[in-house]
Amino acid sequence: MLQFSKFKITLILAVLLAGLYTAMPNLFSAGQVANLPSWLPARTVSLGLDLQGGSHLLYEVDTAALVKGKLDGVEDEVRAAMRDAKLGYTDLGVKGEQVSFKLRDLSALDAARTALAKATTGMQLDIAADGAVSISFSDAALAELKKHAVEQSIEIINKRIDQTGTKEPTIIRQGDDRIVVQVPGVSDPQRLKDLIGKTAKMEFKMVDETAEATGTAPPTSIQLPELDDDGKPGRLLWIKKPVMVSGETLIEAQQGFDGGMPIVSFKFDSVGARKFGDATKANVGKRFAIVLDNQIISAPKINDAILGGSGIISGNFTTESARDLAILLRAGALPAPLTVLEERTVGADLGADPIEAGKRACLIAVVFIAVAMVVLYGLFGVFANVAMMLNGVLMLGFLSAIGATLTVPGIAGMVLTLGMAVDANVLILERVREEMRNGRSPVNAMEAGYREAQATIFDANVTHAISTMFLFAFGSGPIKGFAITLLIGIVSSVFTAVVVTRLMTSVWLRQARPKALPL
Repeated sequence: MLQFSKFKITLILAVLLAGLYTAMPNLFSAGQVANLPSWLPARTVSLGLDLQGGSHLLYEVDTAALVKGKLDGVEDEVRAAMRDAKLGYTDLGVKGEQVSFKLRDLSALDAARTALAKATTGMQLDIAADGAVSISFSDAALAELKKHAVEQSIEIINKRIDQTGTKEPTIIRQGDDRIVVQVPGVSDPQRLKDLIGKTAKMEFKMVDETAEATGTAPPTSIQLPELDDDGKPGRLLWIKKPVMVSGETLIEAQQGFDGGMPIVSFKFDSVGARKFGDATKANVGKRFAIVLDNQIISAPKINDAILGGSGIISGNFTTESARDLAILLRAGALPAPLTVLEERTVGADLGADPIEAGKRACLIAVVFIAVAMVVLYGLFGVFANVAMMLNGVLMLGFLSAIGATLTVPGIAGMVLTLGMAVDANVLILERVREEMRNGRSPVNAMEAGYREAQATIFDANVTHAISTMFLFAFGSGPIKGFAITLLIGIVSSVFTAVVVTRLMTSVWLRQARPKALPL
């Protein structure tokens, strides 16, 4: 068992060199890492919220607003369907979690059912004998709608934060309708909150110029505030409810400059470009409104058909607000508003104590373990100490390579793994001593020691790894951080304690050819 082929030796050395290569950037500061040559790795271990500070936000998805918005859309479709079928009705509107109205003519019950079939697909349609009509979501559809809204919100929040260049945010679901967002290293928590909290629902709608002139408007128009020069809601404009083109068809949005002023340029996909082109062609000389979250950013006049599928949004933007708007448009709109339930800002200096304590704990642990191993096992204790150091390097390298986030529990996992790294060598060396007492030669005693102890080491670490994997699967946040560090440590400690020390022992035996082991 102490025989190593050249291939095995090469493989072992390659793993160790790869660990050293990927762990190396952690020795330098962020500025030095940025100036490293391109052929060197630049990834370092990311520090979690508890180590470098940042923002912790707990959001609740406003599912009531989501349902109301969906029902508003159904109301519009119902109105159009009844108008097309030329059926009279009264009191149409959203009441609670349903759309309801009453038929004027009770002989039109079947005709109404036929007319509403398409507008109410997937919904419950009830038409009573007295002409009362109600349209609502089934319980299953409502639950699915809310679940999808939370999942979609998580995806969009992730996109928005990712586009700011922030590394390693934690975004997880909590309960049925809550989302936890933890972003390490944030220097401007308010900007982060503004970026996440905006629904960013963009729509292009026509200005109702008839209502503007007369002061009266049909039910298909609403009044929305136009942002003034200070970026605050100003005068009200009548806007037609039908959406000319929605922001969902945007495929590109970039911050730029026009005449020295910050603007946001955008581009539609083919469907959006066609709709925008048709709408502007049919309304030359009229005004359309660019509406974001029910506020009018601008309401320009259409001087000519816009057929290229792209345009710009100008307003009283700063460079930062224009950049944030471009990020919001690229990431897409939230399906429902978010409400902040809890907000905490963790100072960067708060993590200094855990880092210092972790360093001190690692250093003291390493020194005591190293001294104990040398005292107890002499030269083989030195081999075990080298293996322990290499284990630390491999852990650091692997955490850097996968971009893992190190938290305070993660540091605890690393310290724990350092102790585990020499446990295997203690088992092996005690077994070797036993074989020596039985009269075996140095080589035979060492072979028997590794062979007999190896099975025990693997069994112990397999059960340990299984429990750690369950901890990772069912845990969250700091628990996951502890589990991932421990899992990596288990694998690397078995490799260094069993394979690497055996290689070192083999080389020493070949060189020294001792008559007795110094053990």
